Amino acid sequence: MSIESIGVSPEIAEKPKVRKRTSMMALYTRRFLRNRGAVIGVVVLALLVLFAIIGPLVSPYTHEELDFLALRQAPSAAHWFGTNGSGNDNFAQVAVGLQRSMMIAVLVSVGTTALSAVIGATAAYFGGPYERITLTVIHFMMVIPNFLILAMISNDAGGNWLIISLVMIFIVGWFFPARVIWTLSLSLKEREYIHAARYAGLSGMSIVMRHMLPNIGSLLVINFTIGVVNAVVTETGLSFLGFGVKLPDVSLGALIGYGSSTLVSAPWLFYFPAAALTLLTVSMALIADGLRDALDPTSAAGGRA
Repeated sequence: MSIESIGVSPEIAEKPKVRKRTSMMALYTRRFLRNRGAVIGVVVLALLVLFAIIGPLVSPYTHEELDFLALRQAPSAAHWFGTNGSGNDNFAQVAVGLQRSMMIAVLVSVGTTALSAVIGATAAYFGGPYERITLTVIHFMMVIPNFLILAMISNDAGGNWLIISLVMIFIVGWFFPARVIWTLSLSLKEREYIHAARYAGLSGMSIVMRHMLPNIGSLLVINFTIGVVNAVVTETGLSFLGFGVKLPDVSLGALIGYGSSTLVSAPWLFYFPAAALTLLTVSMALIADGLRDALDPTSAAGGRA
């Protein structure tokens, strides 16, 4: 029986239909977009970033400028978020405070993710004395009151946000993620591609950087997003207690700390920075949840690929 006799043209018979292969990035994006909460988190975060960038530019006042004719004034056409007892514009201060808190959070999260990844993976790969020393330091850091140490160092630094960020990276932020990465890397170092790289003559650090860390990239992405939330909360707690960012610089924690003392007489000084902080932490938590579902192939929440 010929192809023509069954009603199929030779062109169709000779050209079988080939499906395009979906890239991993497109697959992750599709799974991420199925999570409505994560999409809402991205939108809220984008709006907060725009507010932090554009807010100081469109505000009629700078965050340091004083208006002596409007002391502790409620929100109005002249001062959109009201003013504090010194006459500072609350709108400008919230925008700059959000900007500063986000800068600290991103810097700390990037630093702790990178540092914990290298320390945890190298400890698992090399083993021996290096692993024992690393785990001893990690377990010691997990039991000492890190918040008190961070508070003392930050207070001595005079509220410098960069020093606070470095302290949060190298003292209190890296050890718990490093412990998790070490646990995961123990199984990775026994995989066939790690043995093949070793037999090919690659150095230990090359294997860690080029083969082990890329294969736990999904965990590092999730650690980064969660680290942003933890850094914001830690910085807010420090500033609220008076150990964090200090004037003339401002942060959300410093504004919330000041506003809490005027909650009855001037509630706008507390509610606006508190709302910005809440939206920031909730949006990052929703994004982290969406990334976890998108990057985890066993997650049912991500839907079928």
